[in-house]
This record gives sequence, C-alpha cells and structure tokens, in this order.
Amino acid sequence: MNMLVDGEWRTDSYQTTNEEGEFVRQSTDFRNRIRDDPDARFPAESNRYHLYVSLACPWAHRTLVTRALKGLESAISVDVVDPFRDEGGWQFTPEKEGCTVDSVAESEYLREQYQAADPDATCRVTVPVLWDTEEETIVNNESEEIMRMLDTEMDAHATRDIDLYPEGYRDEVDRIIDAIYEPINNGVYRAGFAKSQEAYDEAVDGLFDALDHWDEVLADQRYLAGDRLTEADIAMFTTLIRFDQVYHTHFMCNKQYIHQYDNLWPYLRDLYQTPGVAGTVNMDHIKEHYYTTHPDVTPTRIIAAGPDLEFEAPHDRDELPGEPPAPLLA
Repeated sequence: MNMLVDGEWRTDSYQTTNEEGEFVRQSTDFRNRIRDDPDARFPAESNRYHLYVSLACPWAHRTLVTRALKGLESAISVDVVDPFRDEGGWQFTPEKEGCTVDSVAESEYLREQYQAADPDATCRVTVPVLWDTEEETIVNNESEEIMRMLDTEMDAHATRDIDLYPEGYRDEVDRIIDAIYEPINNGVYRAGFAKSQEAYDEAVDGLFDALDHWDEVLADQRYLAGDRLTEADIAMFTTLIRFDQVYHTHFMCNKQYIHQYDNLWPYLRDLYQTPGVAGTVNMDHIKEHYYTTHPDVTPTRIIAAGPDLEFEAPHDRDELPGEPPAPLLA
C-alpha cells in the first residue's frame, strides 16, 4: 500500500494484513476539530472549510450525506478525486465525469495537501479530508469526527433544520456507530482483503451475523436508533448502498444480497429517498474504484455488470413510528 513516509511518497511501505492474514486498518492522523466557538483555533465559519472526497469511498460519502442533510453546500465547498487510484494515490482529473480540479491549491495529487499540512508526515493519504483554507492545513481526516462536526458545530450555517445527534439519543447513536463499525463497515474490507481462509471466514460470519441482527431490529422501528434519523443511519447507509453491486461480488460477501433482506432492503430505499441523499450517490464511481483499484482482488479490472436495483421503489417504512427529516428552510 502506498503512503507518505517522512513526507516522501513511497509505494512499498504499508502492509494491509497481519501475520494471520487479517486486514488491519491504519488509524487516521489529523484529529483537530471545528468548534462553535469564535475563540477556537478552528471556529465554525462559513466558506472557510473545504472537503476533499472520493465519491467511491464510503467513509468520504458519510461526510457528503451529512453536508447534504444539513444543507451546508453553500458553507463548505467540495472537490472530488478520480475513482481510479494508481500508485500515485488519489488524483484530480477534472476531464473525467464527476471529478474536479483541486480548487484550493491546484494540486495534481491529494498527497500534496498532506505534505503541505505536514512536510514530515508518515501516514496513508485517505479521504475524506477537511481542509482549513485560512490556516492552509488539514483539520481532520477521520470520517466519523467530520460527520459529527458538520452535524453539531455548523448549525448556524445550515439551511436545513435537522439534528442527526439529538439529545436523548446520543448514547444510543454512539453505541450503534461503534457496534456496526467492526462487523459491517470495516467487516466488508476484512473479508475482501483477507489473506487466509480463517480470516475471511471470521469476517464474513461476523458480517452476516450483524446484518441479520439489524434486519431484526428494523422490523419494528424505522431507524437504527428508533424513531429518528441519526448519524448511525448515515454510517450504515454508505456501506449498504455499495453492498450488492460491490461487496457481495468483489469482496466475496456473498452469503446474501441486501435486496434479499426483509427489512434492510426497504430501510436502504427509505434512506436513499430521503431528500438530499440520492444526489450524493455515484454508482459509476463506486464500481469503477473497487473493481479497478484492487488488483490483488480483481486483477482483470473488469467491472461487474449488476445487479440492477430499484432504489426509488416504494418502501412503506413511513408506516412505522418515526419522524422524517425536516423540509428545507424557507
């Protein structure tokens, strides 16, 4: 795996699995925070912060969904890298549909922004990146923390009256985000990148045990934490939306499709049809990235054709108790 080592780009430095063949995800390195405090180093201001994302990446996708649900499009700008990632890492290719230039620094590769933030950085170059245009540095590159900051610290600049981390639900939201991370969000990667049968079997068994559990939970409630759409649903959504077209085949998570679940499938359609969410989904970028960027998994780089899914089909989840997101503010 390619990464920065002492500020220099290396293509032979990071192993993704341990001696048992288990996939090991490296921790993120930039962990500062935007705060709704004018005296903070990174105060909550409009038109100061910028997101670097890949439309293919489920972690970056979390931040885009949060930005859309909160109505922060005018407050926080976005640039999009190419879904194909070669030895140079994430690249800006504005000639490609859905991709952009680096509108902040005119970099060719995202790693240049990491080097600008820390010339001696030793880390992977990942998305999302929350960039401060005033200090010209990375604030944070941990998706869960960025999602939380956009949700809780940027309310004054939001155009939608929605609280994704509401009082009375916070402990449960945190518990659910933690509960689904290892078996589901990271579990698909642990299955797909496993280098031993034992590691793969453990990952897949844990993944489908967790999916079965949440399918049962969703039989009687509209959202993961009950009757409110929360950050936990966003964290689940960005994995589920990729599952049938990518993880089922590419990562061999093939015990069952999501569209075969009684409750997870209409739940996924419900989230997709929530105003603002569908516009964050680019299945072409998703499929191109996974099938062409992991040669150890799919060396032919042939992109699988299906399945074709009707995300806009009726879901009837509104018959369950629950409060839909508020409409756009006037």
